[in-house]
Amino acid sequence: MSKTAARASKADTELQSELRPGQSVELLKELHILTREGRLNQDSRRKLKQVYHLFQFIEKLLRELPGEGAQATLADHGAGKSYLGFIIYDLFFSQRDGGHVYGIETRAELVERSRALAARLGFERMSFLNLTVAESAAASELPAQIDIVTALHACDTATDDAIAFGLAKDARFMVLVPCCQAEVAACLRQTKALALSRTPLAELWRHPLHTREIGSQLTNVLRCLYLEANGYQVTVTELVGWEHSMKNELIIARHTGQRKASAAARLRELLAQFGLESLLATRFRLP
Repeated sequence: MSKTAARASKADTELQSELRPGQSVELLKELHILTREGRLNQDSRRKLKQVYHLFQFIEKLLRELPGEGAQATLADHGAGKSYLGFIIYDLFFSQRDGGHVYGIETRAELVERSRALAARLGFERMSFLNLTVAESAAASELPAQIDIVTALHACDTATDDAIAFGLAKDARFMVLVPCCQAEVAACLRQTKALALSRTPLAELWRHPLHTREIGSQLTNVLRCLYLEANGYQVTVTELVGWEHSMKNELIIARHTGQRKASAAARLRELLAQFGLESLLATRFRLP
């Protein structure tokens, strides 16, 4: 064997060790995760690691559904280029006769590109909708009930819209990775959290950078309480190591139907303490 052939063989072996069993190499090339020569660069390796790690969580939830997810429905919000949706379909749904993946994205050109790719690959049970997350809850193209709602790096209030969608669709599970968040930080700057302004806690948002960070943390705490108040059991963990992404919080919500009055009370108290009561009428409508 020539040195060139040996290097190619070694590269192929290394690549297969990084891919999930059954993963379509052609799909990864189409998504530009692999180069035309079938190689991974460092950025693509990091992106693939994130998606695979998230898929591990989602796959377990899919298998908890009737028939181990044989007829599962999944809606991916803020789908972008639909890396997550395509890989979930390839690794899970393509092995089954039923089920459907919906990708929801506001950028029309990305929706058209994803539709064309799904057609080329024969992924018949994938649909891509050019809608906002908020619009999708009432869209006729989606079924009345969705099993799993995902939102990977959904910016600012898009995660809240995904939660509202999940509640409207009686989602069995929600898998959320929030991204940049500005709404609560803006409210903190405006109200100065008057109830706490005379206490040492006001130091947490005295500097703009700290305001942004505490706003982000507070937003996700409020989201978790809101989900618990609406009958979900919530687990919070990290998606991947911090060296891969600073937006690393993974929220997994499992529907139990047991609404927690204590969570609703804590949510109201936090909103009052931080001067955010206006969000009760917009983001956190309690039952």
